[in-house]
Amino acid sequence: MIKEIISKEEFNLQRKNDFEIRREKIKNLSDDELKERFWELANKVVEPMIEMAKEYTSPSIERSVLLRMGFNSLQSKAIVDKCLELDILGKGAGHIVLRLAKEENISYKEAGEKIAKGELIEKVKEIFKELKGE
Repeated sequence: MIKEIISKEEFNLQRKNDFEIRREKIKNLSDDELKERFWELANKVVEPMIEMAKEYTSPSIERSVLLRMGFNSLQSKAIVDKCLELDILGKGAGHIVLRLAKEENISYKEAGEKIAKGELIEKVKEIFKELKGE
């Protein structure tokens, strides 16, 4: 049915052959200069994604981070839920676990397990109080 609606000419999209025009900008570059130009452009493309990753997160991303740190899915969910309750998920659940471990001089696994059980929550609040601007 869609093929009947759209004419065949619309399916025959062809790219304008402008290779020679585009090539003019780079034809005199050495291999090293081409590599440098490639990485410059690649970084330019990736830069907005890196900025978004720094500014935005989600519970699923944070659970994924915790899973990769060695927590099981139930622990990860509990830790993320506590971070949401405290309104500090934007600091990164893994970061929160690591900061607590450092402050309490315990392993990060133990710190995460304590957060998941609802223990040391006051300490977490204290650590991240200045980061929330309270």
